[in-house]
Amino acid sequence: MSFYKRTSSYLLLLVVVLFSCTKQKGFGPKSDNIPTNVISVQNATDWRPDPTVTTSISGGGNIQIVLSLPAGSKRAIKEITRVATATNYAKIQGTTGFYTSGAIAGSGTTVSFTTTLTEYFTKNPVTGANPAAKPDTELALRFYFLVTLDDNTTIIAPGVRILVQA
Repeated sequence: MSFYKRTSSYLLLLVVVLFSCTKQKGFGPKSDNIPTNVISVQNATDWRPDPTVTTSISGGGNIQIVLSLPAGSKRAIKEITRVATATNYAKIQGTTGFYTSGAIAGSGTTVSFTTTLTEYFTKNPVTGANPAAKPDTELALRFYFLVTLDDNTTIIAPGVRILVQA
């Protein structure tokens, strides 16, 4: 077989293979499917890449995190079932060691969680891995929430960072 016939055969085979490929639909490891009920942090001031809420040392160190469903959602938030402080999601998926002892009732498509820097450091003592709050730094641990909807489905909200300001 001559060089040109062989090259033409390979090119034809390549074109057939490329045109036979189709995009896979559905869920998969590289899928961009977004769930219907997405919990967002309504009062986030930044995304680092997680939602970030601020608190002020001079303002008393109050921390408020407002979780919400999209306005057009057919579901409502029943409660925040669990709250955990950690460096990753593993703790909120466990059965012990939560930040709160009970559920926090929701109202419609929103629910608010409030705490203070004082309470945070009471429940998470200062250590080398969890240093004391300083202006313009984030707390070492993020807040994680297990949210239960009105149909009893559960969603783990994105981890929330707390940026401490002066």
